[in-house]
Amino acid sequence: MKIIILSRQPQLYSTKRLFEAGEALGHEMLIVDHLKCNIELEKKKPKIYYKGEYLENVDAIIPRIGASVTFYGTAVVRQFEMMKVFSAVESQALVRSRDKLRSLQLLARAGVGMPKTVFTNFTKDVKHVVDTVGGAPVILKLLEGTQGLGVILAESQNAAGSVMEAFNGLEARIIVQEFIEEAGGADIRAFVVDGEVIGAMKRQGKEGEFRSNLHRGGSANIIELTEEEESTALISAKAMGLGVAGVDMLQSKSGPLVLEVNSSPGLEGIEKATGADIAGKIIRYVERNVKK
Repeated sequence: MKIIILSRQPQLYSTKRLFEAGEALGHEMLIVDHLKCNIELEKKKPKIYYKGEYLENVDAIIPRIGASVTFYGTAVVRQFEMMKVFSAVESQALVRSRDKLRSLQLLARAGVGMPKTVFTNFTKDVKHVVDTVGGAPVILKLLEGTQGLGVILAESQNAAGSVMEAFNGLEARIIVQEFIEEAGGADIRAFVVDGEVIGAMKRQGKEGEFRSNLHRGGSANIIELTEEEESTALISAKAMGLGVAGVDMLQSKSGPLVLEVNSSPGLEGIEKATGADIAGKIIRYVERNVKK
């Protein structure tokens, strides 16, 4: 098969591993920078022009679209779908996953546990917002934030008010969430491929850090999920329409609480923590669907 990895950075661990796994399984692998693709539209003749030639006879794509270029990256994925090419991450699922508010609405409708959350249109009624999510401390998140950026812990109602006022002044939209103290600065990343949890790790933030992201100095270790945690991860991925997903959860007194469902989860942390060939499993998932 001819498989294209849509990635702007060929040197990234995830991109290299997918490329190597595909080649090891006998496929023709290409890495394409989606921002350098021209989308050509004509009646029943969708085309993609890239570096002097048209991308043709492609069997599948594996999108690795960064959050900052979601709009154009999704347009490229959609164009491949119009060309009858299988995508490991569907364009609509990609869009849903990047909209934090929409994601939480879908997860709530699916009956998934999550921290109490409030989204407002630049409200000044800070007390009501803070009280709604259980009182201070609270977590404030930029809707467009990634990898722990744009996430703030407000220790008091006054601090929350100051942060909200600052973001409102910048016309930056935020959500306010309940702070789960018993999580202890740790979360769980469950990696779901084709309706199955194929690996899970517990990420622990460094001392004094409430965010557990590996990009922010956190550490990761393999973990065996409980039945409830595994079920929550699978329901979450399905609710988002994602065949490949990283589901981030907190362990709380009331059970697993989903923070986010990532449509382009990194492979380095999960592969090193679990020792599993996650990249190979993603290629196998692509193979099964192309054959269908």
